[in-house]
Order: sequence, then structure tokens, then C-alpha cells
Amino acid sequence: MERIRSLSGKTNIKQSSLQSYIDNYLIADAVNNEGLTDIDGFRRFIRACAAIVGNLVNYSTLAQASGISIPTAIKWLGILRDMEVIYLLEPYSNNELQRLIKTPKLFFCDTGLCAYLTRWLTPESLQAGAVSGLFFENYVVMELVKNYAYARNNAILSFYRDDNAKEIDVFVEENGRIHPLEIKKSANPDRKEIKKFNVVDKTSLVHGDGGIICMYPEPFPISGNNNLIPSNLI
Repeated sequence: MERIRSLSGKTNIKQSSLQSYIDNYLIADAVNNEGLTDIDGFRRFIRACAAIVGNLVNYSTLAQASGISIPTAIKWLGILRDMEVIYLLEPYSNNELQRLIKTPKLFFCDTGLCAYLTRWLTPESLQAGAVSGLFFENYVVMELVKNYAYARNNAILSFYRDDNAKEIDVFVEENGRIHPLEIKKSANPDRKEIKKFNVVDKTSLVHGDGGIICMYPEPFPISGNNNLIPSNLI
């Protein structure tokens, strides 16, 4: 019983810290630096963004959920991006490939903040929840972003999706090579996922090492230069 009280207390402290961050940093900075006046609308907008984490940005949906206009939704998303609250993963663009979408996917720089905003308040509830796969993807994408931000070589991160909904979670493009990556919250993901990587062969870029970032305990070869990649190694 004492342990339950202790864990509950720690959870409440974490939630209070996140709410303070929202009030004293996000909202305050938007008011002071961006001239924000609709505070309640901005709160709804932040929560609406959290609700579509890992999905394509839809300004109409964000505007409707927040009770604001589409131009305001576009402006506010830019504010959150500039404040490094959210990260927009851009779609891959290449003239050699046809019918690629042009809409970015939305991620949160702090996965814990996103969970709090969507009311997944404990690790256990999130782990067992229906959106745990999206939060795992958010975590992995942001770890990749941080790692490549400090890497010696510059790399371009994007994702692949065409108008037939064929999608590859992440492309890492560096030194004329594309490293395709799928992200799966599983210790035993379907190896057939790498078949989608053949889209890289339709470009003039070299198909580099790739694989499936997952919860497998150690690196494991799938085929060719593709591997199962433990998420704790990125």
C-alpha cells in the first residue's frame, strides 16, 4: 500500500510539472512573444495537436477541434514548431517517384508531454492503450532527430508515402544513400515489412542499410542490409 501511495505521489508531481510547463512556458511565451489573445483556444489547439500525433497534419481538423479558423491553425502550428514543442517530419520528395504526398506528419518533441495532453497519465495505461504504437513511433522519431542533430554528418530525415497509402516510417538520407526504417512496437515484427523498401531502388540514390526499429532485444539480420534494430540502441 505504501508503494502504491509513493507511485501515485510521483505521478501527481509529474503531472503538476507538465501543467506548470504548459501554463508558464507555452502559454506565457505565446502571449508575450507572439501576441496570443485567445488563451483557451490555444489550449484546445495544443491538445488537438497531441490527438493527431504520428499522423498527417490536417489543418481543417485542428481548426474544427479548437474552434478557430484554418489560417489561425496554420499560424499556431508554426508557433509550436518554432518553440520546439512539435516536430514536423516532412514527406520524402523526389522527381523520380510519382504521386508522393506533400503533407508532413506531426510529432511532439516531448513524448511525455503529448501523453499528458491526451490524458494517458501512467506508463502502464499508455503501454496497454490503443495508441501505444503511435507513441512508440513518436519516441523513436524524436530520438533519431536528436541523434542526427549532433551527428558528424548531416542527414535529411523524412518519411515516404504515396497516394496509394504505401508508407515507410522514416527515410534517413545521407551521402547519397537512403536508409529506410520501419518502426514497430513489437518484439517480433513482421519481417515482410522490408519489402516496401524496394521503392528506393526506383531512384538514383543508393539503397543503404535499413531495417525495423522494434523491441527485439539485440540486432538481428533479416535479409541483405536490413536488420531488426532494438529501439534502445538508437
